[in-house]
Amino acid sequence: MTDLLQAFELVLDPYVLAVIAGSAVYGMLVGAIPGLTATMATALLIPVTFFMPPIPAVAAIVTATAMAIFSGDIPGCLLRMPGTPASAAYTDEAYAMTRSGRAETALGAGLFFSALGGLFGTAVLIVAAPALADFALNFSSFEYFWLVLLGLSCAVFISGAQVTKGIAALLLGLFISCIGLQNPAGVPRFTFGSVDLMGGINAINVMVGLFAVSEVMRAVLAVRQPVEVARRPTGNVLAGQVKLLMTYPLGFLRGSVLGTIVGILPGAGADIAAWMSYAVSKRFSKTPEKFGTGHVEGIIESGSANNSALAGAWVPALVFGIPGDSITAIAIGVLYLKGLNPGPTLFIEQAPQMYAIFLIFILANIVMIPLGLATIRAARQILLLPRSLLSPTILMFCIVGAFAIENSLLGVLVILVFGVIGFVMEENGFPVAPLILGLILGPMLEDHFFTSMIKADGNLLAFFERPIAGTLGALAVAIWALVLLAGLRRAVTSAPRPSAH
Repeated sequence: MTDLLQAFELVLDPYVLAVIAGSAVYGMLVGAIPGLTATMATALLIPVTFFMPPIPAVAAIVTATAMAIFSGDIPGCLLRMPGTPASAAYTDEAYAMTRSGRAETALGAGLFFSALGGLFGTAVLIVAAPALADFALNFSSFEYFWLVLLGLSCAVFISGAQVTKGIAALLLGLFISCIGLQNPAGVPRFTFGSVDLMGGINAINVMVGLFAVSEVMRAVLAVRQPVEVARRPTGNVLAGQVKLLMTYPLGFLRGSVLGTIVGILPGAGADIAAWMSYAVSKRFSKTPEKFGTGHVEGIIESGSANNSALAGAWVPALVFGIPGDSITAIAIGVLYLKGLNPGPTLFIEQAPQMYAIFLIFILANIVMIPLGLATIRAARQILLLPRSLLSPTILMFCIVGAFAIENSLLGVLVILVFGVIGFVMEENGFPVAPLILGLILGPMLEDHFFTSMIKADGNLLAFFERPIAGTLGALAVAIWALVLLAGLRRAVTSAPRPSAH
C-alpha cells in the first residue's frame, strides 16, 4: 500500500501532469498527420526526455504514443488517409461510413474503443506481466515465422469474395517488400542500379499513394459526375457507443485480447494487431458481407486491438528488457538512461516507479477521451470544404510529406506511382489492404525464415518440432489448405458439364 501511495504522489505531481497534457496534444497532432507515425513521435521526444526525471520521461512516451495511435484514425476516416500504419487496417471501412454520412459513429467508435482497449491492455500489464512475458520468451524464429504467415493469411479474410484477387494483391505487396538491401544476404534486389532504391520502398509512402493519391485521382476523374459529399457529423460522437459495446461485446473482448497477445510478442506491435483483429472480426462476424461497405464492427475490434497492443508491448519490455515493438525499443533506452533498468528485480527494487508507470497508462487512456473529442471537432470541419479545394490541398500535403520522410524525390515518385496502382486496382476489383499487409509483413517473414533455416541446417521439419511452432504451423497449413480446397470446389462446380447425347 505504501508503494501505491508513493506512486500516486509521483504521478499527481503538477510537473508530471503538465508533461502528460503536453505529450497528449503533441501525440494527437503527430498521429493525425499522414506519414508521421507513432514511432516517429516517440523518436522526436527522446531529446526532450534527456532533461526530465524518470517518471515524466516515461509519461511523455506512453501518452504521446497512445494518442498518436488513435488520432491516426481521424484522417483515415475523413480523407481516406491513415495517419499511422495501425489505422490502415480499417481505413476503407471508416471512410465508407463517412461517405454514407456516418462519420460521427466511425470516429466515436475509434475513440471510445481505443480508450477501452488501452485500459484492457493496461489491466493485463498490471495483473499478468511476469507470466505473459515468460510465455513470450518461448517464441523463437520458428514461432515468429508461423505467426507472420498467419498474419499474411488474413489477406484471405479481408478480400471478401475476391479471394484470388486478394492473393494477387498480397503477392504484389510481398514483391515490393523484396526491393532493396533489406534481406539477410544484403544483396541488391530489383533496384535496377538505383542507389535510392537500395533502402527499399517506404511503407508509409506506399500507403499514402494507395489511399490518398488514388482518392484524389478518383475525385478529379469524376468531375463531371455529381459530387458525393458526406454529411457533417453533428452532436456528440460518443452518443450510442455504449450501445455498440452492448451489441458487440465479444468483438471488443476478442480485439482487446488478440491485441494484447500480439503486443506482448516481441517485434509484432499495433500494426499487425490491427490487421489480424480486422480479419478475425470479419471471419467470426454474423454479417461478414457488410464488411467493406461501412460496418462499424471491424472498427470496434481493430480499434480495441491496436491500443491494447501498446500496453501489451510493455510487458516483455519491463520484465525482461525485450522490446515488444519499435516504440518500446526506444522506451527501453530511456529506461536505462534514467536508471530504471528493465528486469524482474525492477518490480521489487523500484516498485513505486512501476506502479507509477501503470497509473500513467490508465491516465493516458482516460485523457484520450476529452482530448480526442476536441481533436475530432476541429478535424471534422474538413468535411465542409469543397472537393475542388480539398483534393489539391490533400495532394500538396501528400507530396510535401513524402519528400520530408526521406528528404528525397523518390518518396514523391513512390506516392504518385502507387496512387495510379491503387486507382487501377480498385477500379478492377482488386483490394488494396492485402498489398499493404504483404508489404509490412514481407521483411519479417523472410528474416524469420532464413534465421530458422540456418538454425535447422536446412531441415524443414524443424519448423514443426517445437510445440508452439508445431501448433501455429498446423493452423497456418490448415487455413491455406481450406482456401485451396474451396477454390478447387468453386472451379469444379462452375466448370461447364459435357452435354449428354
